[in-house]
Amino acid sequence: MGVVQELIQSDQPVLVDFVADWGGPCKAMDPVIKEVAKATEGRARVVKVNIDKNQQASQAYRITAVPTYIVFRKGEILWRHSGMIDKNSLVMALTQGVKV
Repeated sequence: MGVVQELIQSDQPVLVDFVADWGGPCKAMDPVIKEVAKATEGRARVVKVNIDKNQQASQAYRITAVPTYIVFRKGEILWRHSGMIDKNSLVMALTQGVKV
């Protein structure tokens, strides 16, 4: 969990996308996440965490479904959502901390 812990301490918002290789919705959301990363470049960061390879992180944040998205800033959770979601809602949550 060390790398994840370091990343979420950022002054910039960080969207952590908890995924699994076997998750159909995770695969379907992949292009959307790439668009979100492009749209927020320089203002925020987008990071993927594979729950099978990073079980400690997924347990620490109680990930029970994939995909799960959590926005962190300075180590604090600002927003959380499980399941598919549209690009605009993700961008808004990441750049404004708006709950959807």
